Amino acid sequence: MNCPSDTGQRISRLREQLRRQAEQTGYHLNPDPEFTSELLDGLLRNRDRYGYLACPCRLATGDRAQDLDITCPCDYRDADLLEFGSCYCALYVSEAVVGGQRDVGSIPDRRTPVLEPQATPVRSTSSSSSAPDVWRCRVCGYLCARERPPERCPICGAGGDRFEPFTGSIG
Repeated sequence: MNCPSDTGQRISRLREQLRRQAEQTGYHLNPDPEFTSELLDGLLRNRDRYGYLACPCRLATGDRAQDLDITCPCDYRDADLLEFGSCYCALYVSEAVVGGQRDVGSIPDRRTPVLEPQATPVRSTSSSSSAPDVWRCRVCGYLCARERPPERCPICGAGGDRFEPFTGSIG
């Protein structure tokens, strides 16, 4: 069990890490320090419990593969920020929220209750069997054509497990 000072230090370290990542991608952490600390504490508790930063505002299964879409930053963050000015849990907020032009409110959960099976990656239509797979970062949408996804997304820094096979058309 962590003592309060250890918890405070862990929250501070996570806050700084997520703040840097958010700013690198054009986002902001919620400016309310108490609210944000509660969310960060929930993320840390989930990391201690499950081994990954599952969103504290959603029910995690404990199976990382099933919870990838709700691993912070979640797959729904970008769409929620565009439409509502914050992500589902309001950890990430838009410039308008930070500037006081928009309030954070309740937003609907975009997560579907039934997880769909993973699709097969796009393959080249040529007869070459060595055509690369196309992988999409579930966090930022970055696409790469290679045999396996990268260990880290070069755009947003998400881990390789946040990549999924891309089945859409390119171009």
